Amino acid sequence: MFDIQEELKKLPQKPGVYIMHDAQDTIIYIGKAVSLRNRVRQYFRPSHNEGIRKDQMVKQIARFEYIITDSELEALILECNLIKEHRPKYNTMLRDDKSYPYIRVTLGEAFPRVLFSRQMKKDKSRYFGPYTSAGAVKDTIELLRKIYQLRTCNRSLPKDTGKDRPCLNYHIHQCMAPCQGYISQEAYRERIDKAIEFLNGNYQPVLKELEEKMQQASENLEFEKAIEYRELLNSVKQIAQKQKITNSDGEDKDIIAMAADEEDAVVQVFFVRDGKLIGRDHFHVRIGGGDTHSQVLAEFLKQFYAGTPFIPREIMLPQEIEEAEVISQWLTEKRGQKVYIRVPKKGTKEKLVELAGKNAAMVLSQDKEKIKREEGRTIGALKEIAALLDMEGLNRIEAFDISNINGFETVGSMIVYEKGKPKRSDYRKFKLRTVTRPDDYGSMYEVLTRRFTHGMKEQAERKERKLEQEYGSFTRFPDLIMMDGGKGQVNVALRVLEELRLNIPVCGMVKDDNHRTRGLYYNNQEIPIEKSSEGFKLITRVQDEAHRFAIEYHRSLRSKEQVHSVLDDIPGIGPARRKALMRRFLSLDAIREADVETLAQVDAMNEQSAQAVYDFFHSAGS
Repeated sequence: MFDIQEELKKLPQKPGVYIMHDAQDTIIYIGKAVSLRNRVRQYFRPSHNEGIRKDQMVKQIARFEYIITDSELEALILECNLIKEHRPKYNTMLRDDKSYPYIRVTLGEAFPRVLFSRQMKKDKSRYFGPYTSAGAVKDTIELLRKIYQLRTCNRSLPKDTGKDRPCLNYHIHQCMAPCQGYISQEAYRERIDKAIEFLNGNYQPVLKELEEKMQQASENLEFEKAIEYRELLNSVKQIAQKQKITNSDGEDKDIIAMAADEEDAVVQVFFVRDGKLIGRDHFHVRIGGGDTHSQVLAEFLKQFYAGTPFIPREIMLPQEIEEAEVISQWLTEKRGQKVYIRVPKKGTKEKLVELAGKNAAMVLSQDKEKIKREEGRTIGALKEIAALLDMEGLNRIEAFDISNINGFETVGSMIVYEKGKPKRSDYRKFKLRTVTRPDDYGSMYEVLTRRFTHGMKEQAERKERKLEQEYGSFTRFPDLIMMDGGKGQVNVALRVLEELRLNIPVCGMVKDDNHRTRGLYYNNQEIPIEKSSEGFKLITRVQDEAHRFAIEYHRSLRSKEQVHSVLDDIPGIGPARRKALMRRFLSLDAIREADVETLAQVDAMNEQSAQAVYDFFHSAGS
């Protein structure tokens, strides 16, 4: 039994992170403190006022734990990681989980490429961005490839030079074919340098070059080329016009402001890179109990910059925040250079912060109704289903389906919905091991047994290793299992759960004669649902998604079976040797006619593998 008053006496006068649990052992709040003793004890003092919502939280605390750190900075980093992992109910939470695209120039390669990237890694590449529009990034990359005729393939050059024929891009004059040695590293690098100059915002050289080429082609009566250059010229001008100069200091900065009501806030961010406003974005924030605007902004900074790889030199805010110094120190460590958090008081910078605030207020006003509608489709729909099934709470749903055609490659699918939305990272596919004929019940029995046995194993390993976070993808069990079918499929699931001694509600999604969802089968009875309700619509989406995912997996397996090569049946011949053989001989007949000595001369082959190929084609019955 956890005695809160006794445990409060044991709290140390050290920095760290505290974690509050409710009676179900769910983490409901995570915070950091310069002194754990002083901060945690504040919550339980009768005279202390944390606001109505935090007071409600305190009443739910059944126990707390804490992690000691060496400094407030370490506590801040740990707090950020734990909040992101557990997303506690009473913390101010960034609702959006966005990642921004970058343009990556692979300078570590002999013949660099210009690529789209969602991550900024510590490698030899050079990154440009982040940008707010993935479409704009892809258009820019395509434009650079056309202008400078840069390669798009992933061949290892110059090692693979001449090993294969040039691709289509060479023949349509969009690549200089370095894979064939048609351009030197030095000449290719000049093109890459020009592309980098373009990405740095210097458009004049390429505008001048394209203008000259267009005029020359026109004078030579090469009108198709002239039109091509004119289109490239217009594309460059469009990209150049999108870059609005905000100031001349050439700095990287984020301009941040917010608008809020009682429970929700919108934070607007203007992204300035190299002195240019490259875009803006807004983020919805769920406000924690009693948090002030200053505290909401501080929480936003911690969660936002914990998830983005690019840290600007300067962050401009509409008001001071309490943790500015430690957040600045943390961001400085992440960036590797000093990061300044400032509140401008006059001039252009103040007006930009004010403009961001006006945008945030407009978005909050426009999106409030949209958010309510979305919550009706998701959280509201879950509440409807929970009420129909007389369940106290419903968050995670897992649905299962079986797909086969005349018993061929029977597969199972598991899809997951959390908070009324698909959680695709938790989807899983099952290729049946024990069922070799059409048997939906037997197949479902195997799929469910494997899913929950695996989950129980992961839970045991997690407990043994004393891991706080989830150990693997199957660790979390659902609040409700939905079966694609009626009584028969439900009974299969109940049998599996009984054998594994698990207590999880199971219902079947029943369809009518026209194969449309009509209701739920639960506790040996069919429960009709109003077809216009959000709960019914969510059930339909779950059922359709489970079926789609199973069919998609089954289709991919059939496709693989259709392209199966006879070479795959030869012991010791894997994908690399198969490709090498086909590249050298071009047909199975040519491979069949080759002798052992000729086969052994193929790249990736040796005498043993060559003998295996020869024996395969020349043994009796081949």
